[in-house]
Amino acid sequence: MLNAAEIAVLRQLASEYAQAASLGGQGERRQRWLNLNHLRGERPLVLIDQIPWEEMDVDGSLDCQVRDPYWRGVETNLRQTLYKWRHMPADMVLDPYICLPRPICSSGWGIGVEETLAFSSPETEVKSHHYINQIREPEDIAKIRTPQITLDAAEEAAIVETARRVCEGILPFRMVGMTMHLGIWDSISMWMGVENCYLELMDRPEMMHQLMETLTRGLIDMVGQLNALQAFDIHSHICHCSHTYLEDLPVSEEAVSANAWAFGLAQLFTSVSPAITDEFEVAYMRRVFPLFGAIYYGCCDRLDDRLDVIEKLPQVRKISCSPWSDRERFAANLDRKRYVMSNKPSPAFLATPSLEEDAIRADLRRTIRAAREHDVCLEIILKDISTVCRRPQNLWRWQEIAMEEAQR
Repeated sequence: MLNAAEIAVLRQLASEYAQAASLGGQGERRQRWLNLNHLRGERPLVLIDQIPWEEMDVDGSLDCQVRDPYWRGVETNLRQTLYKWRHMPADMVLDPYICLPRPICSSGWGIGVEETLAFSSPETEVKSHHYINQIREPEDIAKIRTPQITLDAAEEAAIVETARRVCEGILPFRMVGMTMHLGIWDSISMWMGVENCYLELMDRPEMMHQLMETLTRGLIDMVGQLNALQAFDIHSHICHCSHTYLEDLPVSEEAVSANAWAFGLAQLFTSVSPAITDEFEVAYMRRVFPLFGAIYYGCCDRLDDRLDVIEKLPQVRKISCSPWSDRERFAANLDRKRYVMSNKPSPAFLATPSLEEDAIRADLRRTIRAAREHDVCLEIILKDISTVCRRPQNLWRWQEIAMEEAQR
């Protein structure tokens, strides 16, 4: 339960958000994303996400006061969103309502992660992982169980009742379901360890096919469960740190996969051949992706050398060009009539006490030039930021530089 003081804190944050979301420029920002996502963008669009928040507070505006875990999460999200809007808005859009996560639970895959961790700092969320192999033999695949998805109706009713008190007279709220993570190789790498994955792909490919078949069937089953609950996200307009506004999605108010975005990736496949990506990722995800309205594909994986393979995947609208991709080759090989080039600048530019502004400009100009030379629609998403050396102003300045370059 929230006390009166906590309700007041949340109402104040909701009021600040409502004021920002009501500004006249929001419509123009939203239209720019619609244009980009429909491959008629006029300039690159810029967003920043996955920030080291423990290094960012300069005035206490990120200090949370609510104790209840659910509503503390809501408070955290509002504070971080408003902070970004004040200091590094780039091309972000604020929808005219607050998104509240629905209480969706999963039983998990029946197999845990065993690991040892190393931290650079006790405050950071960035960790180094050493994973212990949980799938040593084909028989171990039998440990895997299809996750069972549940929605706590009583808890959701309580959330809605509290949300009415928080938002009354300020702005609407919407209950938001799940954006599905289809990068199943992330889970495999945590269950087995990356090196073991590589070895088994070479030594026992039949075992890895058996594993992927089991997990693919499980993903399809999960989509069916979430569809039955109408528990997909069709309101936040964010998928994998990118804005997802489309004129043709959702086509109805049903919160089902056909109206939703999902994201897929196989990051460890950066170090395998395109043929292995085709055999062990694309062949399976081609059965899952058609269930969704749109797909964002890729993350930190290098894809410039295998775009022809990735383009076999249905429903893909955006493809990640990570810092490990050759951006000129990526832009030259991307089908500009089908996909947005979603560039990820290196966050290493922020990992020094002082900014090398000339280097940042040169990096951004190289990307923008490559996209323009090949008439490719481009978004620039700075993410995976581990540190700003406790100088948040450096990140604010990166945003200013990126917007200057995008608007040239």
